Amino acid sequence: MTGIDKSAHERILLLADFTVSMKGVFNGAANAAHAVFSTIPSTSVARLITMVVNAKTLAPTCLLTDYPLTRAPGGEFTFDVPGVLSNGVVPTWS
Repeated sequence: MTGIDKSAHERILLLADFTVSMKGVFNGAANAAHAVFSTIPSTSVARLITMVVNAKTLAPTCLLTDYPLTRAPGGEFTFDVPGVLSNGVVPTWS
């Protein structure tokens, strides 16, 4: 959108967006993936997601919507947990 008082193209920044897809192999040990994700109810739940890469941290609050478990033909038992930004707060690396 560009106002009539502007001489250049103007963009309006809307709510920030962030998505994540956490994939892994089933691990039923205490304090591992299954213990954390199995508490996602049938509705969305807000959780703080913390990712650390090269000593930099990104920690958005996301709505986790599902915890699907899949058994592949080769026998692997995997999951793929989708998450979307829950509060519109722009996640930044620190």
